[in-house]
Amino acid sequence: MSLRFEELPGLSVSVDQVVYLPHMMAPPDKPHPFAYYLSIHNASEETVTIVGRKWIVKDDSGGTLVVEGDGVVGHTPVLQPGQTFSYNSYHVISEPSIAHGTFFGQTDEGTPVYVRIPEFKMELPE
Repeated sequence: MSLRFEELPGLSVSVDQVVYLPHMMAPPDKPHPFAYYLSIHNASEETVTIVGRKWIVKDDSGGTLVVEGDGVVGHTPVLQPGQTFSYNSYHVISEPSIAHGTFFGQTDEGTPVYVRIPEFKMELPE
């Protein structure tokens, strides 16, 4: 049996900032680190626990990286109605890229829900 996730009205994600960090350590094949700052906003009437995520990062050459995992930066945030969970993390890339994704959660009643992470660009400075 597969779970059917529903979009929960009032649950949203904002991309607060994307920052190029050339001084951060990065592997030679992906030498461009970017930090991103996101907020998950719960304006619904449900309490939601964020239990997983999926990222899709596409570079200018057409390469695609898919990253899936549990929680959010090692946490499973519980958002009561009206609460926001903000965090930052990073991606390392080899060339200009676009990222977007999805957070997966569950309401207190056990309903599986999701919310889209808006697309953001990671562009190298001139």
